[in-house]
Amino acid sequence: MPTNSGKPTNPDLSQILEGLLKEGVDFILVGGLAAVIQGAPITTMDVDIVYNKSSENVAKLFMFLDSEEAFYRRLDDKLIKPKEKDLLGGGHHLLKTRLGPLDVLAVIEGERTYWDLLDHTVEIGFRGYLLRVLDLNTLIHLKRSSTDLKDKQRLPLLKETLRQLKEKDGSEDDKEDTV
Repeated sequence: MPTNSGKPTNPDLSQILEGLLKEGVDFILVGGLAAVIQGAPITTMDVDIVYNKSSENVAKLFMFLDSEEAFYRRLDDKLIKPKEKDLLGGGHHLLKTRLGPLDVLAVIEGERTYWDLLDHTVEIGFRGYLLRVLDLNTLIHLKRSSTDLKDKQRLPLLKETLRQLKEKDGSEDDKEDTV
């Protein structure tokens, strides 16, 4: 339940992921947490997902958001809950839930949708589920064109993490994905 300050109590990003997976929501984890799960030594304060906009999937996503008392993050004190029709329409839905902040994105950089990103994901075992995560190559590629200072600062850490993973796996392939 949100406090008077609008901040969730006891944020737990892993619980958000588990809840989405348990509800059967079809999504790709993107952003900082996607990098962390793949070994990047960065800090993130929210969960960013790109979701499949099919009506069946949006219904599942909406059920999860409703169960976690999601509302839009705003500068004022108004508590506005997302509507299923808003999720079908797309856009960026920057939400607070009982478990913590969740950014529900129809597209990311370059208007890339769930379907555009699907071939650039890795599946990672997570609490008995398979979590679809945007791969580090693609994260790096997308962050290169970002104008966000935080993204620019993280880029060397992402590149080094990818280099170390390739070295560990014995991979000689240094070419980057282009989405």
